[in-house]
Amino acid sequence: MATSKSKKLKDGDFCKVVGGTRAGKSGTVRDINTSKTGHITITVVQKSGVRFKTLGKNVVVENK
Repeated sequence: MATSKSKKLKDGDFCKVVGGTRAGKSGTVRDINTSKTGHITITVVQKSGVRFKTLGKNVVVENK
């Protein structure tokens, strides 16, 4: 699984989940947090309005 680290995540970006439980889903990045251990967690909002949380390392930012 190769992910592009060239573009940083920011609120409002369109992303696609490439790893983990939610692989294959996509949506808009909302609510970026960094945990005490240093892992980045984000909330992704799909076009239908469904929200889910995932790790930042599992997503790739795409141009929409």
